[in-house]
Amino acid sequence: MNVRSRRIVEFIIERVLFLCAAGTILVTAGIILVLLWETLGFLREVPITEFLFGTVWTPLFYDKHFGVLPLVTGTLLASAIAMAVAIPSGLIIAIYLNEYAAEPVRRTVRPVLEVLAGIPTVVYGYFALLFVTPLLQAIVPGLAGFNALSPGIVMGIMILPLVSSLSEDAMRAVPNGLREGAYALGGTRMQTSLRVVVPAAFSGISAAVILAMSRAIGETMIVLIAAGQQPRLTLDPRVPIETMTAYIVQVSLGDTPAGTLEYRTIFAVGMLLFISTFALNLLSNWLRERFREEYA
Repeated sequence: MNVRSRRIVEFIIERVLFLCAAGTILVTAGIILVLLWETLGFLREVPITEFLFGTVWTPLFYDKHFGVLPLVTGTLLASAIAMAVAIPSGLIIAIYLNEYAAEPVRRTVRPVLEVLAGIPTVVYGYFALLFVTPLLQAIVPGLAGFNALSPGIVMGIMILPLVSSLSEDAMRAVPNGLREGAYALGGTRMQTSLRVVVPAAFSGISAAVILAMSRAIGETMIVLIAAGQQPRLTLDPRVPIETMTAYIVQVSLGDTPAGTLEYRTIFAVGMLLFISTFALNLLSNWLRERFREEYA
């Protein structure tokens, strides 16, 4: 291939890569514009203070109320339960695989964990409803058939590979010189893991945790199947709740006419969900940069 042909090929490849990058930006911008346009249409009829601070959410009822706090509370409650399961379990698994496990064990356990990420979420939903909920009802008094506890625990199991795999990768990137220095000073393996490796890998671990949190907040099928569809302002995990994603699916089934105020509520809720996950991503980047500079 001569020089001219090589330049033509490189020019074509460069333009194709540019179009791919520009396409992702345009798709993201299109999503934001659609959400913003419909949300503004919703807010022309519903005051933003009522939407953000109202405590009753009944847009599909005859007596309509548009306070989104019950949906936000349900989303945060289910996500908090999921993170309470995934964070300690994922970190323990990551520390064990990176600092204690032999190489054959690591090669076996990691693929098994990653299988959890490949299971369809609808399977997790029915697992929560038909197996975990009856099991918990024998332990937790007053637990309803639809509740926040069961899907929260199952969501924690679902996002466990995100926390463990990404945290292990962050710990593996810690220079061995830090470990050797800790051992030379008389530190045990546990002390080295908890006081040296984990703090040095904190930027990667925090990014893993926030990514898993975003995944939990955006989860749909598990909470749709097992949490019920009753928007209520409560922190009791034993009762039915409704999350923002579950409400969007409920309205999107086709029973609500397009263009109505009730239909526009899904865009307002979607915009709130988008802003929440975007804020989490910004927090992840801030933590990564801050602790990268601290441990550089």
